[in-house]
Amino acid sequence: MTTGFDLFTDRAVVAMRVDGELQDLARELTETQTVESGTVEPVTIDSPDGLDILRHSAAHVLAQAVQRVNPEARLGIGPPIQDGFYYDFDVAEAFSSDDLKALEKEMQRIVKAGQRFVRRVVTDDEARAELADEPYKLELIGLKGGAESAAEGASVEVGAGELTIYDNVDPKTGEVAWKDLCRGPHLPSTRLIQNGFALTRVAGAYWRGKTELPQLQRIYGTAWPTKDELRAYQQRLEEAAKRDHRKLGRELDLFSFPDEIGSGLSVWHPRGGIVRGEMEQHARRRHIEQGYSYVYTPHITKRDLFETSNHLVTYADGIWPPIHMDEERDEAGNITKQGVDYYLKPMNCPMHILIYKERSRSYRDLPLRLAENGTVYRNELSGALHGLTRVRGFTQDDAHLFVTPEQLEEETTKVLEFVLSLLSDFGLTDFRLELSMRDDEKSKWIGDEAIWETATDALRRVARASGLDVVEEPGEAAFYGPKIDLKVTDAIGRSWQLSTVQLDFNLPERFELEYTAADGSKQRPIMIHRALFGSIERFFAILLEHYAGAFPVWLAPVQVVGVPVAENFADYLDEIAAKLRAKGVRVEVDRSDERMQKKIRNHTLMKVPFQLIAGATDKEAGSVSFRFRDGTQDNGVPVDEAIARIVEAVETKAHV
Repeated sequence: MTTGFDLFTDRAVVAMRVDGELQDLARELTETQTVESGTVEPVTIDSPDGLDILRHSAAHVLAQAVQRVNPEARLGIGPPIQDGFYYDFDVAEAFSSDDLKALEKEMQRIVKAGQRFVRRVVTDDEARAELADEPYKLELIGLKGGAESAAEGASVEVGAGELTIYDNVDPKTGEVAWKDLCRGPHLPSTRLIQNGFALTRVAGAYWRGKTELPQLQRIYGTAWPTKDELRAYQQRLEEAAKRDHRKLGRELDLFSFPDEIGSGLSVWHPRGGIVRGEMEQHARRRHIEQGYSYVYTPHITKRDLFETSNHLVTYADGIWPPIHMDEERDEAGNITKQGVDYYLKPMNCPMHILIYKERSRSYRDLPLRLAENGTVYRNELSGALHGLTRVRGFTQDDAHLFVTPEQLEEETTKVLEFVLSLLSDFGLTDFRLELSMRDDEKSKWIGDEAIWETATDALRRVARASGLDVVEEPGEAAFYGPKIDLKVTDAIGRSWQLSTVQLDFNLPERFELEYTAADGSKQRPIMIHRALFGSIERFFAILLEHYAGAFPVWLAPVQVVGVPVAENFADYLDEIAAKLRAKGVRVEVDRSDERMQKKIRNHTLMKVPFQLIAGATDKEAGSVSFRFRDGTQDNGVPVDEAIARIVEAVETKAHV
C-alpha cells in the first residue's frame, strides 16, 4: 500500500490532508487517493496546520519528559495553541522555573533520540486498560462523544469517533518509550522538533475549566520550525512586554484596577479619559454621518428579557448571578408579592430589539440603524482576566441594524466599508477577513437553509469586494447566522480580532419582529449585530500597545507641553499656550521647580508629541524650539508657524 512517505519526500512535509482530513504520513492510502486527483495534499511544517502539528508533538514530548522526571505525574490535556502549546499535569508539588530548565534538557534528549510517533486504533476497553493509571484520560474516554464541551483542548485527544493512542517508539530498538491518548496527527519523528522550542511559564488550571474540579499545573511552551524563528518570536515577546498595556497604563497614568472595586473592573484616570473620550466622540460623529441613531439602555433588566432572547440558556456561564428585587412581605413575614430576578446585562441586543418593537414598522423605516456605547458585564473567571483585554465590565460600541432581505447585501457592504474607514482613522491598516459559515450538521443551526445560503453568498460577495484576504471557515458560524470577522495586524506583527458583522435570523424570530412590506404582508426583518471596536476597553489596549504609548497627536492626552529655559520665560509660553487652547489643542506649561533637562526627560517619558522650549533668543525673535518624542529638535520656529504645524498634525491625525 502507498503511504504519505511514498508521495512526499521533502522533509518540510510533515503530514498530509486526505479528503480534507489531516493525517500522518504513515497512513495508508487507497488507489483513488492521489495528489493528481486532488484528494491528497501535502502539509508543510511552516503552514498553519503544520505548526499546530509541530506544537502538538512538542506537547507530547513535554509530557514524556515530565513523566521521566516525575513518574507520579498524572496527565491532563495538551493541545497546540496560538504560537505554542501547553500540557496540564497533576503533581504533588508545583513546578518552578528551575524545573522548566531541567524539563527542557530532558525534552532535548527525546528530540535527539528521533522517536517515531506511531498511531494505534484501540477500543474503549483497551484504552482503559492501557491508561488505568491516568484518571484524567479515563474521564475523557467516558466523555468522548462530547469532546468539544468536555474541556478546552479535549478535541485533540478524543471525539473523532474512534479512539487512538500514539506510541513514541525508539527507532533503534522498536520499543515503546511512552504513549498518550490522542487523535493526532503528529510529526513523523521527534527529531523534526529540532531546537526551535522553549518552555515559557507555569500557571494553575482547573481540570476541564471548572472551579469545582482539581487544580492542575499547566506548563506553557512554544515551538517553531527553526531556532532562528524561535529567537525572532522571543524578540517579539520582549518587544510585547515593553508595550504591555498594563505596564504603560501605570507609567502613563491612564487607568487602574483598584482592589476596592474588584477584579476586572477598571477606573479611567484623567489622561486615559481624554484618549477614551476622543475615541468615542470621533466614532460617534462618524456613526451619525452614516445614518445611525444613538440610543441608551439600562445596565440591568428583568429575567424575562434574557429568557426570551435565550441568553439565560445559551450564555448562562457568562451572566452574573441575579439580584432578587421587588418582593413584598406582610408583618408576619409572609410573601404578599413575588419578587423578580434582575440581571446585569451581558449584551445590548435584546434592549435594542425592544426599541424596534415599541411601534409598528414599515419597509419604509428600514434599514433602521441603532447604536449605543453600552456597558455590559460578563462573569469571567478570575484566572481569565487580563488587563483591559479581558474584563468583567466593559463598553461595547454596539450597533444593531434591522434590514429587509433585499437590503442585506448593500447594508453589509456599507457596514464593512465603514469599519475599515473608521479603524484606518486610528492608524490601523493591515486587515484580513474571516467568513464563518454554517455547519453541515442541521442540528447546529436554525432557520431556513435557503436564507442561510442567500445570506452567506451575500457576505462572501461583500468580503471579496473589499479587496482584503478572505479565509472561509466552514462550521464556525453561530447557530443563528453567518458572520464576517475582521482581524488586524499590529505594529509588531500580532493578530487581533476586532470588528464582527453578524447576521441573525434567530432573535427576530424569538421576539416576533415584523415590518409591513410594500405588498402589505407582514415580514421578518434580518438583524445585523455589529461592533467596530469590539469593546472600547480592549480596543484602547490594542491601540496603546500598537503605538507603545506614543499615540498620534489627536489622541495624545497632552498634545503640547511648554518648557521654559528659565522661570521668567514661562509667561511667554503661557501666551502661546492660550492661542493653542483657543484652537482646541491640549497644552500645558511646566512651571515646576525641576531643571529644564529633567522637565524634558519627564515629558519625553510621558510620550508628549510636542515640547515647545523657549528662552531669551526665542522670546526676542517671537519663536520657539520644537522638541519631538524621538529626541530630535527644530529650533527657531516662528510662533504662528509652530501653532499652524501643531493644529495641522491634530487635524490630519499625524503620528510624530
